[in-house]
Amino acid sequence: MVTAVAAKLGRPKAEVARLLDTLFGADGLIAAELRRGRKVQLSGFGSFEPRRRKARTARNPRTGRAMTIKASIAPVFKAAKKFKDLVNRR
Repeated sequence: MVTAVAAKLGRPKAEVARLLDTLFGADGLIAAELRRGRKVQLSGFGSFEPRRRKARTARNPRTGRAMTIKASIAPVFKAAKKFKDLVNRR
Protein backbone atom coordinates (compact mmCIF):
# COMPACT_ATOMS: atom_id res chain seq x y z
CA MET A 1 0.00 0.00 0.00
CA VAL A 2 2.88 2.35 0.83
CA THR A 3 4.37 1.93 -2.64
CA ALA A 4 1.04 2.50 -4.39
CA VAL A 5 0.19 5.63 -2.40
CA ALA A 6 3.71 7.03 -2.79
CA ALA A 7 3.54 6.53 -6.56
CA LYS A 8 0.07 8.09 -6.83
CA LEU A 9 1.00 11.16 -4.77
CA GLY A 10 4.58 11.48 -5.94
CA ARG A 11 5.83 11.48 -2.33
CA PRO A 12 8.69 9.56 -0.70
CA LYS A 13 7.82 6.10 0.62
CA ALA A 14 9.10 6.95 4.12
CA GLU A 15 6.72 9.91 4.34
CA VAL A 16 3.75 7.83 3.17
CA ALA A 17 4.66 5.02 5.58
CA ARG A 18 4.63 7.51 8.51
CA LEU A 19 1.27 8.87 7.37
CA LEU A 20 -0.36 5.44 7.06
CA ASP A 21 1.11 4.35 10.40
CA THR A 22 -0.25 7.53 12.01
CA LEU A 23 -3.74 6.61 10.82
CA PHE A 24 -3.84 2.81 10.86
CA GLY A 25 -0.97 1.69 13.13
CA ALA A 26 -1.38 0.08 16.55
CA ASP A 27 -0.74 3.50 18.15
CA GLY A 28 -2.50 5.39 15.35
CA LEU A 29 -5.45 7.72 15.42
CA ILE A 30 -8.07 5.12 14.53
CA ALA A 31 -6.91 2.68 17.22
CA ALA A 32 -6.79 5.48 19.80
CA GLU A 33 -10.40 6.47 19.08
CA LEU A 34 -11.56 2.85 19.24
CA ARG A 35 -9.81 2.42 22.61
CA ARG A 36 -11.80 5.44 23.84
CA GLY A 37 -14.99 3.69 22.71
CA ARG A 38 -15.62 6.06 19.82
CA LYS A 39 -16.65 5.33 16.25
CA VAL A 40 -14.40 6.47 13.38
CA GLN A 41 -16.06 7.29 10.07
CA LEU A 42 -14.20 7.73 6.78
CA SER A 43 -16.62 9.31 4.35
CA GLY A 44 -17.29 7.18 1.27
CA PHE A 45 -15.13 4.33 2.63
CA GLY A 46 -16.69 3.03 5.83
CA SER A 47 -16.57 3.15 9.59
CA PHE A 48 -14.69 1.45 12.39
CA GLU A 49 -16.37 0.91 15.73
CA PRO A 50 -15.66 -0.98 18.92
CA ARG A 51 -18.12 -3.78 19.71
CA ARG A 52 -18.38 -5.54 23.04
CA ARG A 53 -18.31 -9.32 23.05
CA LYS A 54 -19.79 -11.06 26.07
CA ALA A 55 -17.92 -13.75 27.96
CA ARG A 56 -18.92 -17.20 26.77
CA THR A 57 -18.21 -20.88 27.12
CA ALA A 58 -16.64 -22.78 24.24
CA ARG A 59 -15.06 -26.17 23.64
CA ASN A 60 -11.38 -26.80 23.07
CA PRO A 61 -11.35 -28.61 19.69
CA ARG A 62 -8.37 -30.79 20.65
CA THR A 63 -9.57 -31.98 24.04
CA GLY A 64 -13.30 -31.33 23.94
CA ARG A 65 -13.08 -29.68 27.37
CA ALA A 66 -15.22 -26.66 28.14
CA MET A 67 -13.35 -23.40 28.47
CA THR A 68 -14.32 -19.81 29.21
CA ILE A 69 -13.58 -17.05 26.74
CA LYS A 70 -13.32 -13.67 28.46
CA ALA A 71 -15.40 -10.66 27.48
CA SER A 72 -13.58 -8.44 25.02
CA ILE A 73 -13.95 -5.49 22.71
CA ALA A 74 -13.49 -6.19 18.99
CA PRO A 75 -12.80 -3.56 16.34
CA VAL A 76 -15.39 -3.91 13.56
CA PHE A 77 -15.30 -2.36 10.07
CA LYS A 78 -18.47 -1.67 8.11
CA ALA A 79 -18.03 -0.62 4.48
CA ALA A 80 -19.97 2.40 3.21
CA LYS A 81 -22.59 1.84 0.50
CA LYS A 82 -20.54 3.90 -1.98
CA PHE A 83 -17.49 1.70 -1.37
CA LYS A 84 -19.51 -1.53 -1.63
CA ASP A 85 -21.04 -0.38 -4.92
CA LEU A 86 -17.57 0.49 -6.28
CA VAL A 87 -16.21 -2.94 -5.36
CA ASN A 88 -19.27 -4.61 -6.91
CA ARG A 89 -19.10 -2.28 -9.96
CA ARG A 90 -22.69 -1.11 -9.71
